[in-house]
Amino acid sequence: MKKYIYILGIAAVSTFAACKKGDLDRFPQTSISPNLFFNTEDDLNLYVNGLLSQPDRNSYANDQETDNSATTGAVEVKNIMLGTANAQNMTTGWDWSRLRNINYFLENYKKAGVTAAVKNHYAGLARYYRAAFYLDKMKRFSDVPWYSGTLEPSSQELYKGRDSRALIADSIMADLDFAYKNVRETVPVGTPGKWAVATFYARAALYEGTFRKYHDEVNLAATANNFLQTAARVSSEIIASKKYTIYNTGKPEQDYGTLFNSQDLTTNTEVILTNIFDLAKGKGQNVQRAVFGDYEQGPAKDLLQTYLMKDGSRFTSQANYAQMSFVEEFKNRDPRMSQSIVYPGWVSVPDPTAYIQRLNKNFTGYHQLKGYVNSTDNNTINGVDFPVYRYAEVLLTYAESLAELGTLTQTQLDQSVNLLRRRAGLPDLNLAVANGSVDPILQQQYPNVTSNVGVILEIRRERRVEFAFENTRFDDLMRWKAGKLLAKNPEGMYFKGLGKYDMTGDGIDDIILIDRASTIPAEASKEKNSLGVVLVYYRAGTIGSDATVYLKNGNSGGNIVTESTVRTFVEPKYYYRPIPQQQVVLNPNLKQNFGW
Repeated sequence: MKKYIYILGIAAVSTFAACKKGDLDRFPQTSISPNLFFNTEDDLNLYVNGLLSQPDRNSYANDQETDNSATTGAVEVKNIMLGTANAQNMTTGWDWSRLRNINYFLENYKKAGVTAAVKNHYAGLARYYRAAFYLDKMKRFSDVPWYSGTLEPSSQELYKGRDSRALIADSIMADLDFAYKNVRETVPVGTPGKWAVATFYARAALYEGTFRKYHDEVNLAATANNFLQTAARVSSEIIASKKYTIYNTGKPEQDYGTLFNSQDLTTNTEVILTNIFDLAKGKGQNVQRAVFGDYEQGPAKDLLQTYLMKDGSRFTSQANYAQMSFVEEFKNRDPRMSQSIVYPGWVSVPDPTAYIQRLNKNFTGYHQLKGYVNSTDNNTINGVDFPVYRYAEVLLTYAESLAELGTLTQTQLDQSVNLLRRRAGLPDLNLAVANGSVDPILQQQYPNVTSNVGVILEIRRERRVEFAFENTRFDDLMRWKAGKLLAKNPEGMYFKGLGKYDMTGDGIDDIILIDRASTIPAEASKEKNSLGVVLVYYRAGTIGSDATVYLKNGNSGGNIVTESTVRTFVEPKYYYRPIPQQQVVLNPNLKQNFGW
């Protein structure tokens, strides 16, 4: 049975912390005097609980911003690459109301009549939230104003310019270091404790370290190693704590998937922080339609081709890998692939027969399985927990930071990446072999990796497949300066041309592709397969036609194509977002971002 913390403070906090959205010059204390509130530990707890904010199952739908998925959604980065975005119409991201609420607490918590340790625990949580707030701002805008307190209406700081990325990053690290040293290890289930803070601390340090290393435009490469060393140190301390282990019961075909379809992750040895869902307790979330089928997104072939074979060899080293059918490309693959993406023979309850992929134009034909709950019970669907932080991330942060520093050893690989490979039943990654035999496709994707190349690229492969559809890919591409990978339009399943195809892996035809100029017969006239089941008909043609499925070469076959618009990723401009023009007008000290 799950244990819960009930966040009763949200309504109370919003009552006395509410003010005009986006302003820093309105005091939360106008609704309640700090002298009447910040007196006891209950007061501190109530306020900080009201600041609780963490990712949820919508994260499973956020890879549509990346090369992991095709999407029909109007996602921001796609609009930017299509040239339709500018500083006038991109108005999001410049909101500071959450920061005001955090800083208000940090200005008043010392009034409480409690021990220093108690004060520092809650201050650590508030500083953790502030660090997360500012990391998001820095990812989006790079240089932003740093505000460490609430401001009066007459304060000139309201009209300050942007502080440097160096100052922002150092301030984030200072907040996280304080939080790591002061937040308690034992906290209510579903809220961040010491090791959750540490995981985010290592994540933030890795982000900034690699960003500085690969982004010469910020002129901070000389200090990149300081952040990479912090990422390595903090992740190593989490490992040394022995508080967490990779969830592995010796069942590689299901252990990984358990992390994403479990009704209770609160006792899972890999999950460091859980976002708890239980409809019976008034908190449910249903993302079925968002992640599955042909509503908004579909996994991209490029992602599928990144997964290794079961024997550890590269799929892209197989003969004719690019022309393999849906059934063929799932054979003998890394088991994480079939626990993330619907595979041939998968059964969707309550139908006892194998599911047949539904094809549609603008979609890849592949369906996402991670985040989907294979049930018809509403309580079950709404009650799946979300793993906010996994120990797998700590291990990959440890390995990547050391690899980027050039100090990674085989022993450290065995303590990190190879624990994930063993869960999947794959052979260990060998440091010497990786560096001696670099994957040419990965090397083409990441040409700016120039030292320790093989193992860094294999760690990047591991991050991509381990965290597919968990909302990490976009940040990874941005910090690695690999934005140009987003300029390629995603593609889907391969079909050699018109004709019949087996989609379930039983050797019996399930669908038929006919010319887009043909008419789909009436039901009674449709062809049946050897089991007497009517084939599913699709009209195939080139993109932009009236076909129901778009193939790259029309009747001659090829991959399913999802769009024909030309994407352009402008460097370094598109690694950043513009300061909303209305803010620049209000405050001339805000200088506009790279090229915007």
